Amino acid sequence: MPDKVYRVIQWMTGDVGQVGIRHFAANPIYELVGVLVHNPDKVGMDAGDIAGIGPIGITATDDAEAMIALDADCVFFTPIIMDVDTVCRLLRSGKNVVTTSGFFHPSPDFREPGEQIRAACRDGGTSFHGGGIHPGYAGDILPLTLARVMSRVDTIQLYEVVDVLKDAPLDHIDWMGFGKDRETFLAEPTILGLGLPFFAQSMYMIADGLGATIDEVTAAAVDVATATTDIAHPDGVIPKGTVAGQRHEWTAWVGGQPLIVFHAIYVTAGPRHLDPPWDWGETRYEIVIDGDPPTELTLKGVRRPDGTMKHPGYDWTAMGAINAIPDICDAAPGWHHHLDLGLIRPRGLVRHGG
Repeated sequence: MPDKVYRVIQWMTGDVGQVGIRHFAANPIYELVGVLVHNPDKVGMDAGDIAGIGPIGITATDDAEAMIALDADCVFFTPIIMDVDTVCRLLRSGKNVVTTSGFFHPSPDFREPGEQIRAACRDGGTSFHGGGIHPGYAGDILPLTLARVMSRVDTIQLYEVVDVLKDAPLDHIDWMGFGKDRETFLAEPTILGLGLPFFAQSMYMIADGLGATIDEVTAAAVDVATATTDIAHPDGVIPKGTVAGQRHEWTAWVGGQPLIVFHAIYVTAGPRHLDPPWDWGETRYEIVIDGDPPTELTLKGVRRPDGTMKHPGYDWTAMGAINAIPDICDAAPGWHHHLDLGLIRPRGLVRHGG
């Protein structure tokens, strides 16, 4: 249906939501009809100004009830934390929901809220989908795509490597615990550790796609690298001797053997400034499949002529979900994950003149 236009509400306007606004404003298959914000300073602003593209004629509001009452085909729901009750209200109001906030694949960790979402889809005659970059793409679609050319799969390793000071917002320094005393950091819950149930959804999707059954998902002890010198950044400094790198490892076991291993490595400096001197290279997603034949795939940003490379993480996060919106709006009611949808056919991406 190449001429169909989808009326969309942008729910929240953080980094991911702003990508949504920019895309909906530029892509002719979408009509942005409403924008919900949480920050009172954004209320009354033009959504285009929030997203840095200039006025587009849509005024941001914090009136959730007005957004729920608004006529729209889909809500692009991008808060950091999934609010299942709000999502269910949106679904029951007759709006499909595509989100980057979680629920990428049915897994045991989300059985009860998953049933709530399915019930809301039945009540509203609507559909739901969760997507993103990781989890939601790099950790599930790409490994399964790579497995398509394999004769045998023994183990699947996924490496997420992030150079925080180069390729992540500065607020990651505090909320990920960089600059903390090593022992204090290891004694407390970590942001990445708390996210394990969400990353495990990608593991379950891989296993389901390969026809395997996961026995359990386990977490190895967190590895830490400390700063060998003060590491300055625009908001301050990571003091010498404090946490300047962290590595998390999670394993999905099948038949008593490790089938899927996720590695999340976040660093704030190069090896000369870390103890131990970790050298994980540039920001990327790297998938390594041991089997027949051994195969590897790397996803990263493109290096510019001046040698710089910007990690497009938020763009990937948003677009991994946004490009599913037409398929979700046109699907039968229900929770549709990647294995249900099959090959997504992105629409409106080829635009002449900009």
